[in-house]
Amino acid sequence: MKFVTVEHAGRERVGLLDQDGVILLAATDLVSVIEAGPSGLDAARDELAGATRVPLADVVLRAPLRRFRRDVLCTGWNYWDHFEESRGKRDGQDVDRPEHPTFFTKGPDVVIGPYDEIAYDPAISAKWDYEAEMALVIGKAGRSIAVEDALDHVWGYTLANDVSQRDLQRQHGGQWLKGKNIDQTMPLGPWIVTADELGDPQDVRLQCLLNGEVMQDASTKQMAYDVATLISELSFGMTLRPGDLLLTGTPAGIGNAREPQVFLREGDEVVTRSDKLGELRNVLVRKDLA
Repeated sequence: MKFVTVEHAGRERVGLLDQDGVILLAATDLVSVIEAGPSGLDAARDELAGATRVPLADVVLRAPLRRFRRDVLCTGWNYWDHFEESRGKRDGQDVDRPEHPTFFTKGPDVVIGPYDEIAYDPAISAKWDYEAEMALVIGKAGRSIAVEDALDHVWGYTLANDVSQRDLQRQHGGQWLKGKNIDQTMPLGPWIVTADELGDPQDVRLQCLLNGEVMQDASTKQMAYDVATLISELSFGMTLRPGDLLLTGTPAGIGNAREPQVFLREGDEVVTRSDKLGELRNVLVRKDLA
């Protein structure tokens, strides 16, 4: 199933995407469906026969997750080709290949919808960069989850673009918080594909296009650490809960590593797309963030 959060007739609703449009469900918050576990999915199925169906053109797709119990969880350097392409381009902050996944967080205020404007302010940064990523949503709580059990904790998968400000990323002691947390800059969606429908998360094609030109093109098979390993490592001593969102890293092709470098500007259109997860389409629009 493909779950969406939409605005319809002035209200936010949870829906299911089908070939005829959107089936509106009773729930107004997708996290409540996720927290209900298998019974939540069963309840959604039970609603299908009598639910209202509306054309996709009659709704506005919002970010599928609108309520977060914690910051967005993220993975860095999870494609070795991406790690290697930036050698010598980290402003003196190069490190050896990590022996474990690298994690960081983004605040919920970064999240925007699949077709919303990306807020752009050159007073904030001169080096705005794109990072197409597959993201996953936790569906079952767990701590110190074994690798072999990890995929049982995934509720579904979606797309994100971890738009980053590279100069801010380097200016604050080598940590990434500031360069990854500018408001209204991370598109999410367009829907969440349930884990049973997606199948193997290591067989997803991921692309990023800038003004129609393909900048990133990779398969999740190329991940340094697969989805199960990420969940196991992240959950070590730390409880993951239903509704938690984890970005799984970006492949090679980022603007900062190109020669010459390519950074985002006002009016640019960034498309993040996947063969199995849909498409984000966002334009950078000038806003006062400083």
